[in-house]
Amino acid sequence: MSKEQEKQFESLYQQYQPMVQQMCLGYVKGDADAAADLCQEVFLNCWRALAQFRAESGYKTWVYRITVNTCLQHIRKEKRSKNREAEFGADFNPTQTSEQKPEEHMNQKLYQAIGQLKEVDRLLIMMVLEEQDYDDISEILGINPINLRVKIHRVKKRLQKLLSA
Repeated sequence: MSKEQEKQFESLYQQYQPMVQQMCLGYVKGDADAAADLCQEVFLNCWRALAQFRAESGYKTWVYRITVNTCLQHIRKEKRSKNREAEFGADFNPTQTSEQKPEEHMNQKLYQAIGQLKEVDRLLIMMVLEEQDYDDISEILGINPINLRVKIHRVKKRLQKLLSA
């Protein structure tokens, strides 16, 4: 990798790390350690793919796509792992610590609710929470902008139900 690509990667990391971290938190239901690991994996994938970047979209869209694909791969691996654990009777259920602040508890509850959504809905709501432009979300997900607004409305309703349960 050239020095120019290294500088480009550093710039991408500095600019998009907070966004990627937030997206990863949503995918791992608020587990900060797992989100940090997943975020690191996303940027490792960005590093590997930087030489093939074709500038067909902006860097932000490109990083989002890599984030989404990495998170989806993580979820699939996690599902396979849970299926194996179920076969062998392993059961792990993390609980809230008494040291958590009320806002941390609400964030944890939100991330847990988001974690119950379908994979694409998780991605969608995390981008909405990141206040991404609807046109960008539409492009990333390949959804018509009008259909996107309807889908966002439905996902928000589903989240409200999950949070009030």
